[in-house]
Amino acid sequence: MYFDRTLPYQIIKIMKTISIGLEQVHSEHCALLIDKAISHLDGVAQHHVELNNSLAKLEVDESQFKYPNLVTTIQDLGYGVTTIKKNFPITGMTCASCAVSVESILSYEPGVIKAAVNYANGTATVEYLPTIATPENFKRAIQSIGYDILIDDTIDIQQEVATQKDNHYQHLKKRTLGAALLSIPVLVIGMFFMDIPYANYIMWVLTTPVLGYYGSSFFTNAWKQTKHRSANMDTLVALSTGIAYLFSVFNTLNPHFWHARGLHGHVYFEAAAVVITFILLGKVLEEKAKGNTAAAIQKLIGLQPKTVIRIAEDKSQSEIPIAEVLVGDLLLAKPGEKIAVDGKVAEGNSYVDESMISGEPVPVVKHQGETVFAGTINQKGALQYSAEKIGSDTLLAQIITMVQNAQGSKAPVQKLVDKIAGIFVPIVIGIAVLTLITWMLLGGENGFTQGLLAMVTVLVIACPCALGLATPTAIMVGVGKGAEQGILIKDAESLELAQKTNVVIFDKTGTITEGKPSLIDQYWENDAPVLQEVLFSIESQSQHPLAHAVVMNYSKATMQTVTEFQELTGFGVRAKVHGATYFIGNQKLMETNNITYSEAIENFTRQHASQAHTLLFFSDAKQVLAVLAVADKIKTTSVAAIAQLHAMGIETMMLTGDTEATAKAVAAAVGITHYQSGALPEDKLKVVKAWQEKGKLVAMVGDGINDSAALAQANVSIAMGKGSDIAMDVAHMTIINSDLTKVPQAILISQQTVATLHQNLFWAFIYNIIGIPIAAGILYPFNGFLLNPMIAGAAMALSSVSVVSNSLWLKLKK
Repeated sequence: MYFDRTLPYQIIKIMKTISIGLEQVHSEHCALLIDKAISHLDGVAQHHVELNNSLAKLEVDESQFKYPNLVTTIQDLGYGVTTIKKNFPITGMTCASCAVSVESILSYEPGVIKAAVNYANGTATVEYLPTIATPENFKRAIQSIGYDILIDDTIDIQQEVATQKDNHYQHLKKRTLGAALLSIPVLVIGMFFMDIPYANYIMWVLTTPVLGYYGSSFFTNAWKQTKHRSANMDTLVALSTGIAYLFSVFNTLNPHFWHARGLHGHVYFEAAAVVITFILLGKVLEEKAKGNTAAAIQKLIGLQPKTVIRIAEDKSQSEIPIAEVLVGDLLLAKPGEKIAVDGKVAEGNSYVDESMISGEPVPVVKHQGETVFAGTINQKGALQYSAEKIGSDTLLAQIITMVQNAQGSKAPVQKLVDKIAGIFVPIVIGIAVLTLITWMLLGGENGFTQGLLAMVTVLVIACPCALGLATPTAIMVGVGKGAEQGILIKDAESLELAQKTNVVIFDKTGTITEGKPSLIDQYWENDAPVLQEVLFSIESQSQHPLAHAVVMNYSKATMQTVTEFQELTGFGVRAKVHGATYFIGNQKLMETNNITYSEAIENFTRQHASQAHTLLFFSDAKQVLAVLAVADKIKTTSVAAIAQLHAMGIETMMLTGDTEATAKAVAAAVGITHYQSGALPEDKLKVVKAWQEKGKLVAMVGDGINDSAALAQANVSIAMGKGSDIAMDVAHMTIINSDLTKVPQAILISQQTVATLHQNLFWAFIYNIIGIPIAAGILYPFNGFLLNPMIAGAAMALSSVSVVSNSLWLKLKK
């Protein structure tokens, strides 16, 4: 820090020495190019690039220097800067404006390149220079404005965040119920029993806790908005209900004030109480949708076991926490246990269920030297494997990160009503104040009294009861209609976006297909029942996943005695029944044992191989007795669903971890032209992003853990109800019975609901647009008409009735 004494006044410069990590800088020429580019940046006093250390060292004036500009300048030259991109849970946010405040404070932190705060899932995605910025600095900055950030990303912290969110949701539900129980009698008295003794006092007593306790958050949030010089729905609710309440209290305590002036002071307790209750109901719906993202991450984390058995050099075994595993440790996975970390098989053979990675239902055989992944399930034999990737480096951890990044990358959703209220509130306040001033100047002897009454009338008629109902009622009816048709819709955002969908991407296994192998065709040289009993008996002994499809098909066959049963890993099985030797397995097993087959068998094999079906050969010691075709059946509804989407002008695509031949056959069968085979979770995510970069609004339909990152990235995500819990938690919609024709139905419901929502907003505002000028007294100079506040309240109620009626009409639409 120093003073520039050449100026007539003193300017304080805050100088700071920083260093940043560089990437892809391989020569002195590269270093010179970067050094030259840095010299042109504002606020740089001194600079030097160290080639050997891959560092750029600068002395900068932080009042002028911009860290994002430094990074962009270096990247534009074709070089990299070492940054960290991470997600942090944020607590204490209650509205979209809170997210804006947190994002702003993070963006101005030294060393932060980019910050995005997602109010919907309560997370901040921050990219920063690790040599300058630290999570501890973020915490101090955010705490200074009344919020908090959790910088520890351990499982315990993640679970704590989920618990906090659930507690907040339960508390909100109780507040909504309490407000409703008190508001109902207030509404009944205000509408029908105003003449009973002490009616105003009864309503006052019942309304006070509705505003002062159950609705206190609206007033708190409105104050925060005011400090940020902005306004939203909370501002409108707090202002209108607060004015109505205070005006009603004054009229209750001082009725003679108006009587002395030839007027009657009405009370509006029922308006204040009902508005608070309905807006709270909308908040409950919003919080329920937001809570599902945390559940998805928790279930992903839960896939990794908390402990694992480690084998020491002396072959002794000990159970240790997963956090203590080191690269190179020899670990044991018993049958039925989850693989703890990524590694390579050191000893043993087994089948491993890798459906969370590939989405394919058939477990994969694992031999020595083959890779296993954290979270996958060892099915039969014991496996010893060497740890290669641990902690955040495992594939499971990367899937978790992809889901978090995809969720966090979405811009905070600014609700349509909040956007309108942001303009509407200042205008209404301005009109109300202008009304009072005008009446005071031009109203004569009773100008102030008439002006005060007109000002309150303006605020009452502008009360956002219909605004509060417009979205929740349309969403509630739309969600209910979807549920009746087997479609679970989680939030308003997905309903608003689904009607704009122009690309639907489908996972194959479990989405387009049934998700399990089934016996779809068979050819027998001799279909004698005794041979079928032999096949059934041998397959009943087999551990191979495809054997289950055969056993289920012949479940009524009589069991024969099987001897000398032997698993031939990678080929099939061999066994004896009544002294005769039989083989069941693939074509290689037949060729290895010189078993012959007829031309009919060969034709059957060729036909099904062209459709990428799996073939099981059943033979005795000399010739093939039968061939069975096993495949994952295409759902009966898949073809119709694809055709309906095409008729709506929506493009379709299929993604699968299966082979090219299988993918091509299934795509052709259902009428999909775009497909990609061999797709891993990151590939599916990239495909979704690629469509979005083309300007398309993408809906993703899937059922597995391997689809979760793509589901999170998609604009609209739809999960199959018979799929994984994680896919359903990440998705915006769930098809309960896995019927694909529900996908076009969901889009149609979205179109109808959005149309209803827009109509509701129209009815909510038309009364205000007409009523506010009349309430202000615009007709008084022409015909002496002044709008009674009671009529203003009735107009507001009528707008609410219009909104509710229009929403209920949505139920009747086909």
